[in-house]
Amino acid sequence: MSDFEDVRQRVEAAFADRQKLADPVYKAAVVQALYGLDRGELRVAEKVGGQWKVNAWLMEAVNLYFVISGMETQDFGPFQTWDKVPLKKDLEAAGVRVVPGGVARFGAFLERGAVLMPGFVNIGARVGAGSMVDTWATVGSCAQVGAGVHLAGGVGIGGVLEPPGARPNIVEDGAFIGSRCVLVEGVLVEEEAVLGANVVITGSTPIIDVTGPKEVVLKGRVPARSVVIPGTRPKQYPAGTYQIPCALIVGKRTPSTDRKVSLNEALREFEVQV
Repeated sequence: MSDFEDVRQRVEAAFADRQKLADPVYKAAVVQALYGLDRGELRVAEKVGGQWKVNAWLMEAVNLYFVISGMETQDFGPFQTWDKVPLKKDLEAAGVRVVPGGVARFGAFLERGAVLMPGFVNIGARVGAGSMVDTWATVGSCAQVGAGVHLAGGVGIGGVLEPPGARPNIVEDGAFIGSRCVLVEGVLVEEEAVLGANVVITGSTPIIDVTGPKEVVLKGRVPARSVVIPGTRPKQYPAGTYQIPCALIVGKRTPSTDRKVSLNEALREFEVQV
């Protein structure tokens, strides 16, 4: 990150005063920041001392990139796009498998061994080594997906760009996110957690651990190795009592050196739909 200190200062100055973008030096700094993200030299959020740190200036750079980029037509065989952001290049050299229909935009980074089925990885996002973005799954702007993660079909990981410095949605190493799950508003899914199909978690969704004698309510964070299913809880309104969505922690994955065995055991034991 120290090699980009001058870039960071110029990006922050330009974000504070957009008129500076008329100067090629400041415009070049924005592009340099995006290339740093695209190559994996920079990342919007990183774990430091066990805590996630957000690099707000890189969110600022992504926002400014849309300001300085013009709309362009690009042809890909029989397909055509008209957009401000080109697609990633040199996938073979990067060791990233992208099947037909898979789209990763410039400014996203996929580590070697990642697999992108017909899904979408947006600008500023990061997908770790050996992770799979399955069919119709989306990884939104600046989202951070760790290594060895499976995003099952139709998963939606939301993007976070504003305000700069807000925590993006984060899925840590070894997690399994079941079909049609949705994570938005800066949710953190910690290592090796399992989310069953159709779990929806926003920043305000109650995440309720029901494994003990009393419920424990969390928000915005799924603890490591938790097994989570969708649920509802009653809430009183003037018109009556209604069931509102929540997420239920129904157990824990047992520690195992073989994560696949551990995952299969969790799915069988807790009858989690994926």
